[in-house]
Formats: sequence, C-alpha cells, structure tokens
Amino acid sequence: MSRTADPRFTLEVAGMTCDDCARHVTEALTGAGARQVSVDWRAGRARFSLPEGVVEQPLRAAVEAAGYHPGALARAGELPGPMAPGTDFDLLVVGSGSAAFAAAIRAAEGGLRVGMVEQGTLGGTCVNVGCVPSKALLRATETLWAAGHHPFAGVSTSAAAPDLRAMVAQKDELVAELRSAKYQDLVAEYGFEVMSGHGRFTAPGVLQVAERTLTARAFLVATGASSTVPSIRGLEEGGFLTSTTALELTSVPARLAVIGSSAIGLELGQLFLHLGAQVTFIDVAERVAPLEEPEAAALLSELLQEEGARVLAPAEVLEVVTRPAGRVLRIRTTAGEEELEVDQILVAIGRSPNTAGLGLELAGVEVDRRGAVKVDSHLRTSNPRVFAAGDVTGGPQFVYVAAYEGQLAAGNAVLGDDREVDLLGLPRVTFTAPQLASAGLTEAQARAQAMEVATTVMPLSAVPRALVNRDTRGLVKLVAEAGSGRLLGATVLADGAGDVISAAVLAIRHGITTAELAATLHPYLTMAESLKLAAQTFTRDVGRLSCCAA
Repeated sequence: MSRTADPRFTLEVAGMTCDDCARHVTEALTGAGARQVSVDWRAGRARFSLPEGVVEQPLRAAVEAAGYHPGALARAGELPGPMAPGTDFDLLVVGSGSAAFAAAIRAAEGGLRVGMVEQGTLGGTCVNVGCVPSKALLRATETLWAAGHHPFAGVSTSAAAPDLRAMVAQKDELVAELRSAKYQDLVAEYGFEVMSGHGRFTAPGVLQVAERTLTARAFLVATGASSTVPSIRGLEEGGFLTSTTALELTSVPARLAVIGSSAIGLELGQLFLHLGAQVTFIDVAERVAPLEEPEAAALLSELLQEEGARVLAPAEVLEVVTRPAGRVLRIRTTAGEEELEVDQILVAIGRSPNTAGLGLELAGVEVDRRGAVKVDSHLRTSNPRVFAAGDVTGGPQFVYVAAYEGQLAAGNAVLGDDREVDLLGLPRVTFTAPQLASAGLTEAQARAQAMEVATTVMPLSAVPRALVNRDTRGLVKLVAEAGSGRLLGATVLADGAGDVISAAVLAIRHGITTAELAATLHPYLTMAESLKLAAQTFTRDVGRLSCCAA
C-alpha cells in the first residue's frame, strides 16, 4: 500500500566552509529526524524531507549544536523569505533568450518582481539568428531541391534559379513576427522590466547596467553562446561566415567550404548545396556528425556526396590564403596536402559561452577553462545567489534545454523548489534532408558506461511509408540493455525523423523495453511505424512479415 511522500524542506545554514561542514550538518539533521538529507555548503543550504511528527525546533537545535547557524526554513514550493527592503528585484536575469524568458515567466507567474537585462536584440539566438531563420530557409531550399529531384512518374516539375534575396526577406519577416509575439509582447503581459544595456557584476549581489546599480534576491545568468572561431592562419584576414552571417547572404557563393560537420555545419552546408553551390565539408573528426551513430553518419555522408557535396574527414585546414580570384584553403588529409579554392568559408565548429565582460569574478562565480559558468545539478553557481541556465553553462546547446533549465533555475532560485536537471532521453535533431534525429545514449556511450547492450540497425527500405514516398534513404538504429531489453537510445535517419524521435524519448524516460515497443500499436503508413519495426527486428525478420503484421 503506497503512502504520500514526506514533504520536502530547505533550511538556510550559515557558517559552512567545506565538505566536512556539510557532513556535520547532514549528521545533525539526520539525528534530529530528517530524512534524505542533502547539504550544499557552497549554497549554504540543506534539503531534506520530514516525517510526520518531526518539528522545526529540534532541527535548529541540532544544527546549532554542531556549530552552525540555521536560518530560514521553507517548504519546497514556498518562498524562502520576502524580498529585503530596498532590493530592486526578486529575480534579475541577464540575457533575453529562451532560458531568460522561461525563467522570467516562471518567476512572474509566482507573483515576483522580475528584471531582465539585454545589451542586444530581445529574444536571443533562437528566434533571431538560430533555429527559426535557419529552419525557414532550410525548408525553402528543400522545396527547391525536391522540385527538381522528385521520384514520381507522371509528375512534371522544374526548379528555376532561386532568388535568395526574396527568401531572406521572407525569413526576416517571420523572425520579426515571432520576436514580437513570443518575446516583446510577453514583457507587458507578464509585467517584468527589461533594461537595455550591458550588465556587469560589481559585487556578489550587485549588477551594474549603464548608470543603474541593481540588487536582487537572486540572479540568473542566461547570456547564451556565440560561434567559436578556430585558430587558422590567414582565416581572420581572409574573412569568413558564421551561422549568423551565412543567413544574411543575398547571393549564393559558387564555391563554399564548411569547416565543421556537426548539426550547424551540415544544415547550412546542405542549404547552400541545394541552392546550387559547390560545397566541401571539412572536419578533423573521422566522419561527419561525429557525435552520432557511425552507421547513420556514414549514410548521411554518402547522401550528401550523391547530391554533389565533397566530404573531407578527417582533414585539417592548415592555412587560408587570400588571392585575387578568391580564397585558397591549404588542407591536410589522410592522402596528403591539397589546396581548395573557394569563394566563401563557413565556420561551424561549435559555440562558446558568452561570459566575457560580465564581471563574474567579482560576483564569486566560477567558470571552467572554456569560460562556461560552473553550475551544480540545481543550476546554482559558486555564488548561492547566482544561477545560470542554457548555453552559457556549456551543457547541451538546444533551445528546449535552455527553456527547461531557465524555468527550473527560477523555481530553485526564488520559489523554494528543489529540482535537479534531468536530461534522460534528451532528443537531438539535425535538420538535413533527410533529418537525423536521436535520443538517449549511442551504442558507444552506453558501452563507455560499462553497459551490456544489444543493438539493431534497420534500413529504411523496411518501412512501408518510405516505400510509398519512394525515398528509402535512411535507417533506424536502436540500443537496448542486454537482458532486460530496456531501450537506451534511438537514432532515425529519415524524412520526419525529428517527429518520430519523440516516441523514443518517452520510451527511454519511462523504461519501456523493445518488446513493449514492438507490441505497441503504431499507425500504418507513417514514419513513426519505423520504431515498432526496428524493435521487432530484435527477434524477427520484418522482411518476412505482411503489412501491419504484429
């Protein structure tokens, strides 16, 4: 018979300076009747559950007897204390992207006073220069490519030369609409204050913005990340594109080199490939999409080359030489050195956290060697009043992760929550055509964790939807725990893979086995059926089944 879980509480504890302090406080609270005690001496806070009958005073007495000073006690979900007189905000957010807005909305819905500081354009990366504009142009170029390369008999189509200027203008209109609807309009709706200017900490609890000196109960650093530029001789002098400036081009470069072949490089490289550019992908890794399953990466590389791209991996750009006719990349490959003449160079090797100039050292906020803000599982920094969320922490750089972390950080910072980041089954999508989507662990990641696994790789030719589409370019790979059959990871290379992968996310998060997945009803003639079919391949030859066979 189940019972309601004991309520969770947080207790502020002053005087702790090390791990031994945390251990002493843990022992004191446990001895006084608290359960599931977790103490963070850097944050000056203890978390625990209280069984029925355990009251506050013995807990305080036990902490005092251990030599420390108990402060405010709050039940999870309740405010740990009111805003002190003279404090400007309950929560002050630096940045205005997805993490920042999710945090601001969460705190504002809790009736708190929220401030937001932004030195650039409201909305951050995703809506302005990232997901929205890139996917808008990707969809346009997919349509262009399909018009000239469809597989259906009796259907006559043609693709005229693209007008990139018109495409970019339409993209810009969409960006402006979404920035207004999803960011600017929400400021007034939720009633938080946005301040324009560069925010910089001048003390652990003080942020300077232009002429204003601001204080808050808690701060959230959500400043995102920017394109990383590699140290290649001659690159700066010759000039290059980033994921931001590439989306502003109004003419198609005849010859494009893409340095880096993870999601951003692959997406934008194929975008210009579909517009008619000669595209060369260059990566120091052994293959494109180096963090994804090797079978899917190899097949995607083949498909790009079939469309006319050149793939150099592994390869290293040694130097960029600027000449009157264009730029020349001197490249080292496994076959030796060669020169590649191009008109534009797109740098897409990753993104670096935006922490320079924030005065984090004056706030007592630690960063790692990459400049990323160090956070614990609750997104708290080394300063217990400062939290960080999104790309600035150096974690998975996805807009949905940033938004998730933003609202979680706000709840922990000012609403008395006690939640830890949980990214089990995290999905990732590369919006190439076909899409490459995955969730959970790859086979290599699972084996690196000393897991015994079983895997299957099913070609898309086994999926009726792909046959009907007359496009069997792709595959499905599943990774399961040996013995139990619990699904650990999934990869789908197919049209609509980004939609299909959501079912795998749920399966991974809820411990569903491949046998259960194979027995689940999936609608026929959908790409989603590919997960069911792949799960069946662990025990059956799906090529010998009739349509819809269970």
